[in-house]
Amino acid sequence: MPTKNRQTILLITALCGLGLLVADSVIYTPLANAWGKRAGQLKQLRQDVAKGKLMLSQRQRIEGHWDQMRTNTLPNDMSVAQSTLLKALEGWEKDSQVKIDRVTPQWKPGDDFTTLECRADASGSMNSLLKFLYDVEKGPLGLKIDSVDIASRDNDGQTLTLGIQLSGLILSPPQTQ
Repeated sequence: MPTKNRQTILLITALCGLGLLVADSVIYTPLANAWGKRAGQLKQLRQDVAKGKLMLSQRQRIEGHWDQMRTNTLPNDMSVAQSTLLKALEGWEKDSQVKIDRVTPQWKPGDDFTTLECRADASGSMNSLLKFLYDVEKGPLGLKIDSVDIASRDNDGQTLTLGIQLSGLILSPPQTQ
């Protein structure tokens, strides 16, 4: 094979190799990356659609749960809300036979809601304090127990003190447009 033909073949082979390298880095690799990214987006969209369909199928249950939560919030009027909470505490006190020593309500405003935080100190036997806690937790008001502290007042542990921090939610009325 003559040298000139060999050089031409090597030059063509080198140019083809260089062309393939450039084609790989400029065309194939970006297309493959874009294809993989698009496949990931399609997978995420399919999951979102499936999740949306599941939520739509459970719409009545979710809306019913939200309606129940909304009706269990404290009334929109702050004085009525505080009175409702204090009356509920009084009823639970009588029902469980504890003695509430002190109640300190405090308001925490937010953007779309207001929180009524209430610290109550009570005393009684272990059974009466447990009944009181059960009544608070299972009561009709949507209250959250933030903290509970129990300590003994006597050496025998017959009389206990309970410090409880409660939070009640007041939803702002919906904005009319």
